[in-house]
Amino acid sequence: MIQISLTEIKKKKQTVEKARIILKKEFVGIDQIIDSLLDYIEVWYLMPEILTRPVIVNLWGMTGVGKTDLIRKMVKLLDYQDRFAEIELSNLEGSSWEKSVSGLIEKNGIADEKPSIILFDEIQRFNTIDVDGKPLLQSKFTDFWELLSDGKLARKQKEDLDYQLYSMMAQQKDLATRKANGEEILPNTNNMGLWEARELKRMLGLDETLDELIGMSPDSGISFIQDAKKKKKIYEPVSYAKSLIIISGNLDEAFNMAGATSETDIDADIFNAFTKKITMVDVKNSLTRKFRPEQVARFGNIHLIYNSLNKKNFVELISKEMKRIIVDTQSNFGITLTIDSSINDLVYRNGVFPVQGVRPVFSSIVDIVETNLSKYLYKCIMAGNKRISMGFDRANNLLIADIDGDITKTPYTGRVDKIRESNQHNAIANISVHESGHAVIYMLLFGLVPLQLKSRLANSYAGGFTFPHEIHETKQNIIHKIMIYLAGGLAEELVFGDEFVSVGRGNDWEKLTQLTLDYIRKYGFSNDFQANYALDQYPYTMNKNITDSAAESLINELTKKTKDLLFEYKSLLLELSSALNESGSLLPKDIQTIAKNNTVSTEIKEEGFLIIDNYSEKLSNHEC
Repeated sequence: MIQISLTEIKKKKQTVEKARIILKKEFVGIDQIIDSLLDYIEVWYLMPEILTRPVIVNLWGMTGVGKTDLIRKMVKLLDYQDRFAEIELSNLEGSSWEKSVSGLIEKNGIADEKPSIILFDEIQRFNTIDVDGKPLLQSKFTDFWELLSDGKLARKQKEDLDYQLYSMMAQQKDLATRKANGEEILPNTNNMGLWEARELKRMLGLDETLDELIGMSPDSGISFIQDAKKKKKIYEPVSYAKSLIIISGNLDEAFNMAGATSETDIDADIFNAFTKKITMVDVKNSLTRKFRPEQVARFGNIHLIYNSLNKKNFVELISKEMKRIIVDTQSNFGITLTIDSSINDLVYRNGVFPVQGVRPVFSSIVDIVETNLSKYLYKCIMAGNKRISMGFDRANNLLIADIDGDITKTPYTGRVDKIRESNQHNAIANISVHESGHAVIYMLLFGLVPLQLKSRLANSYAGGFTFPHEIHETKQNIIHKIMIYLAGGLAEELVFGDEFVSVGRGNDWEKLTQLTLDYIRKYGFSNDFQANYALDQYPYTMNKNITDSAAESLINELTKKTKDLLFEYKSLLLELSSALNESGSLLPKDIQTIAKNNTVSTEIKEEGFLIIDNYSEKLSNHEC
């Protein structure tokens, strides 16, 4: 019968709660993940004796959100460093000499049945099907699925143990022969070394420490092996039923914005709102593109999904790092450091790439603050001063350090700011009209202000964007989306003339053509074409020339409607374009004010708002 100490459980519970507090202080924006993780592992940590299968927890998110670091710090706080294995699996040849999960776990010193933590990181690299959904030939780590199934893995083969036994017996025989021949035998000769002790402990799952095993005579090692062989337990699989298995990875299929790694101008709150909508179902759908269905099932149902950090999280992270620098400066040099909020703003503008998480922020803090601070500290120490104040003059691009009244000005332009400023004025004017065209039609058709409107980006080429809300696709909404895509190039044509329209509309035309073809071929929204003309596989191939003429006709019709709307609201287009050209970026409230000035009524909706018709009301209006 299992005896569980109530005192021990209470002590462990206190450890968990202490870890919860510390982790929330160390990490920004993932309090909910920390709470869920610790809640899920509580039964494993408090009462592993009752487990008959390992606890499996999955962590999914974009890069830089703190998945791996969270687990490492949790392991330390739970005092499990000696019972922790961090493993990366890959089906690429040459990625590892080891061919089995069992071998990798044993190499980490976990070959017994005691509670342990095993982290399988970057699991997306271990796909078992290709991009076409066909199974890949698997020659490595096939026992991973056995571990997830029942927690049992085969031990080293019997021949390995026999080899160790015969080797020790040969050592013993050699020692006896040398003694019989009168050789002088030094103390501890042939006693067990580090390698032999480690192998013996691993193969037999001994409770003795390496320190206790090192120095034992061959007789002792032989006795261990012979006793183990008599009990026959060494031939049974190792049960990891009392283990915590954590699977971590980046699923770009679920986080479809993950590819925007170079995007620094899109508001972090927008990315955050989109990631909040990702569910366990989305994760499982993404996993089915990398693993077979029966394998996906073995991941279980505990899936913790990281949101990308929002603007508040990044601001808090930067503030936290500034406080750390201030404290370190005081404790290491005895100098009181003050950092103005203008430095924080400089770091945010140049360090926040929402999809890349925290790493670029830390890098920018080193580049902007710590590198320049080292120069100011040297000057301060040499002068025998005790105070430094740092700030940034954005108008003149100057880092300003006040060292006890001695002002030092350092020319500095943020790396991303420099790229933004390099965009040519004429190009920005062109882009401002283009993006304003999108925004005007978006507001007229949906009655909403875009989430963001920009014409000056951190890009070596001038560019801009109009960021819409999420749109539920219906017959009408697809038509609206096509008109919005048309509006950019048509606005340029209206303002600058047909001959000066830029090629910036190329991507718009590609997307609106795809939507048009889907409207006709895929969804059957055209009364003349009810079959799905998107079926390319034989024997379903159809003549698309007919639907292509219908697509041309629909685009021409929508082009005329869009032109007419832009002409009718030309004053709104021009005022919005001028404001965007001047500032490079407009907030929703500013866009709404301009729209109101031109008799267009709009609403401002937050990130994550879904544009969808009121189906519930429409249904209730029908009598049963």
